[in-house]
Amino acid sequence: MIGRLRGVLLEKQPPEVLLDVSGVGYEIQLPMSSFYPLPEVGQEAIIYTHFVVREDAQLLYGFADKHERAMFRLLIKVNGVGPKLALAILSGMSANEFVVCINNEAVSQLVKLPGVGKKTAERLVVEMKDRLKNWVGTDLLSPQAESMDMQNGLSNTLSINTAKDEAISALLALGYKPASAEKCIRNVYQAGMDCEDLIRSALKSMV
Repeated sequence: MIGRLRGVLLEKQPPEVLLDVSGVGYEIQLPMSSFYPLPEVGQEAIIYTHFVVREDAQLLYGFADKHERAMFRLLIKVNGVGPKLALAILSGMSANEFVVCINNEAVSQLVKLPGVGKKTAERLVVEMKDRLKNWVGTDLLSPQAESMDMQNGLSNTLSINTAKDEAISALLALGYKPASAEKCIRNVYQAGMDCEDLIRSALKSMV
């Protein structure tokens, strides 16, 4: 299994990156909580990975640290939750916020995530509560992490329309419906926002 990769970021198109590792380009899908802390294109990054082999595809999912990957692996053990839905959940809220929702049985919060209906939310609460009893870990979306400057690079190279289009594409990849994604991006957009800023604000507004 491929558990960790270190290489140079060739492309960043949320929620996917292309990582050059000794001349081999790996396409990796990440939850937005792990996408935000990534360095700029052309710089070296370390990504912890989870490799999935299906009959029709081989997929690589990436995470900023083992903590985030551990939550992903717990999520995909839940009946009816696949890798795509797990990524959407970890993009809509941080791992620690998810733990709080589960402990408080906050079904009303969970159903706001794309692809999570009432039955799935209830199943998450039932199946995850015991597994998360002793959960301890860092939170990639803590206020300290959010205060980091995430605007360098992309904001200087992307036009407003391109930033909006890429943000909408990212939301679609995470499972949001086209009309909902477009409306949300339009509502949160402010002058000077780049693609990652738009996605972060959109996801916050939806939960």
